[in-house]
Amino acid sequence: MSDIVHWILAAKIKSGAYAEFDALIEEMVAATQSDEPGALIYEYFVSEDKGLCHIYERYENNAAVMTHLGNFGAKFADRFLAVLEPVSLTVYGDASQEVRDALAGFGAVHMIGSHGFSR
Repeated sequence: MSDIVHWILAAKIKSGAYAEFDALIEEMVAATQSDEPGALIYEYFVSEDKGLCHIYERYENNAAVMTHLGNFGAKFADRFLAVLEPVSLTVYGDASQEVRDALAGFGAVHMIGSHGFSR
């Protein structure tokens, strides 16, 4: 279908950590937008009670995913996990074994494209 790899990560925002979460995510979005041209979509959605977050990320290919994961690990992972508790990660597209291995710690479920189109 395409080289695009994307996912939705659902995570609980830890009690009392919304202000830290909000500041961190603002920093992460700015860094990803400026440093990662292969990040096509990088969006956060928060429940009305500010207890749950869904993150939608879309990358042009596996190399772009690995660039993002390298930056995430080096700059943000510890602070991210201090304010968020991952619940589920669903990955869409033809993720390489390297990407699969890198996402395994989040309990990733991989979905391979079957039918459809993107415009």
